[in-house]
Formats: sequence, C-alpha cells, structure tokens
Amino acid sequence: MNMNFNSSGIAEEMVATGEKLTKGYETLQHIDKVEIGMTPKELVWQSDKISMYHYLRDTPAKCATPVLVSFAMLNRHDVLDLQPDRSLMKKLLDEGLDIYIMDWGYHNRSDRYLTMEDYIDGYMNDAVDFLRARHKVDKIHKQGICQGGTFSMIYACLYPEKLKSLTTYVAPYDFSTNGCMLYKWSKFIDVDAMVDTLGTIPGEQIDGAFGMLKPSMNISKYLGLFDSLEDKDKMLNFLRMEKWKADLPAIPGEMYRKYIKDLFRDNKLVKGEFELGGRKVDLKKMTVPFLNVYATDDSIIPNDSTKNVMNMIGSKDKKEYPFPGGHIGVFVGGRSQKELAPAVAKWVEDRC
Repeated sequence: MNMNFNSSGIAEEMVATGEKLTKGYETLQHIDKVEIGMTPKELVWQSDKISMYHYLRDTPAKCATPVLVSFAMLNRHDVLDLQPDRSLMKKLLDEGLDIYIMDWGYHNRSDRYLTMEDYIDGYMNDAVDFLRARHKVDKIHKQGICQGGTFSMIYACLYPEKLKSLTTYVAPYDFSTNGCMLYKWSKFIDVDAMVDTLGTIPGEQIDGAFGMLKPSMNISKYLGLFDSLEDKDKMLNFLRMEKWKADLPAIPGEMYRKYIKDLFRDNKLVKGEFELGGRKVDLKKMTVPFLNVYATDDSIIPNDSTKNVMNMIGSKDKKEYPFPGGHIGVFVGGRSQKELAPAVAKWVEDRC
C-alpha cells in the first residue's frame, strides 16, 4: 500500500498549532483572576452551614413580595450568576424582582446524618419564615432549580399557605422514565453500601456519572476552546464555567439515601407514597400558582420527568414554559437572558 504524506502541509499545520498555543499563553497572561457570582448580595440569614443571601437592588422592586431561589445541592448556585451578561439572577433583578438565594454550603463527614427532613422541614422552612417576618407578608414566591425544584415542590405540598407562587426550572418529578441513562443507573446502584461506607457522597463521584452521559463533551469542549485561544472574552467564558463545574460540594449521606431510594428508584412522589417527617406528601395539595420551565433538549432531566407533574398537582393556575436548549443553557444562554428571565419575572409580577 502506498501512503503519500504532504510533508509541507503537515509542517504548516504544526506551525499554525504552535502559533495558536503561543497566543493562548499570551491570552492567559492577561487574565489575573477568574471570578463568578459577582452580582452584589448580602448575608441575611444563617443556620449551621446553610446561608441565605439577598441580592441588592438600586431601585424598589416592582413586586414587593420576595422571591426565594433554591439551587441543587451537587453544584453551587453561582452558575445562576456566572457573569454580568449571563446571569439569570441579575436579569430577574433588572426585571423588577426582589431576589434571595439559599446557599447549601459545604458538607463533610460530620453532616452524614442530615436528612431530607432537615433540609425541607428545617432549613428551607426556617428561611421562608424568616422572609415572611422580614417583609411582613404571609406568603412569598418560591423558585427552585433541578433538585432544588423537586425539594421546592415537596415543600409547596406541605406548606402551600406560605407560598404565593412556585416556579421550577428543569426539575425532576416522575422518575419512571428511562429517557436518560442516569435514571437507569440509579435504579441499580447500591446506595446503602455507598452511604454506609462513605458517609457523605463526594461531589466528584456524582459528577463523574453526569460526565458519562455524554463522554464526548469533555473532548469537544477543549476542541472548541482551541479555536478561541486568542479571544480573551471567550477564554474567560470557558474558565468561568470550568471554575463552577469544578466546585463540587459533598452530599450528606442520609439525604442522598432517601433521594435515590424513594424518588429515583421507587418513584414515590408521583405514586402518592412519598413521606417526609411521617407525613404523606400529596401533590394535589400543591395548590399555589405554578410555572414549570423545562429545557427541550435536556440530556440530564428528561422532559417527561418534568412535564408529567402538571396533571398531578392541585394548582388551577399552572403553565409550562418549554425552553429551547439544554439543561445548563436555561441559566447561562443568551436566549435565557433575552426571553426566559423576562417571561418568568412577568409571570411572578402578575401574581404579586
């Protein structure tokens, strides 16, 4: 077999690659610090390792009723405020909402026995009561993202009298679907062995499972970066996202055990069998106005897992918002800033 090599073409490619790497190095030399979560906020409440921050406003809010946002526990909420032009939180502020956000903190082995009851009946309920007292209102607006949306839905079933509305983004409710490998794997993992052995589940371990959903992503993102080495703004965009993705708090074992066994494996919430603190969680008792945002191309939370809850809740005022894009694009995409955040803010303000 004759193989012909274009030696001059190979040489040119090597020279071009070397020049790109050199320019990439020069770009990095001009980046002093990668910062995320820069929208001004102040600590207003704290309990154990859990905190709540208030995003500061320069003008009075259009809606006087406060909004409490809860993110998932695996990653940090900073992805909601990645940079000024890619910040769901800043855009909601600009649209007139008064925003607070829960910070789940960083857990270690001493927190292994914290339960879902501790987080929903305890920390979340205490934070809601703090805001009700601070603003002298009977009800607040609640928003939850991914796992934080599931927790917020459970909360709304138990405490509907404390909420004026509920908005969830890309949140899982019905775990019967096999539209995602994550849903299949979770039904077969030995969660008891994991929790009994590790105490707290390392964030890197769970992130590794997410990474296996689309193994090519970790390759393609670097290939894309290679073509952007000269562009400081694009480099900063990449580094901000990587900084957020690398910040992986551990998950308390007992909370994780119940989350996997009762929800992912046994699907008790939609079956009407889920209990929290000895009380049955009935979706029909979730009667507050509900906005359900899902990503049409979500590879982590299948659409059926999110959408199926619409026929199970007791709310009469309920609406779906199908967002074109993927799971993370809901927070950081340009379309999120231009379309989603203004639509969500208006929906909440109409129910102030």
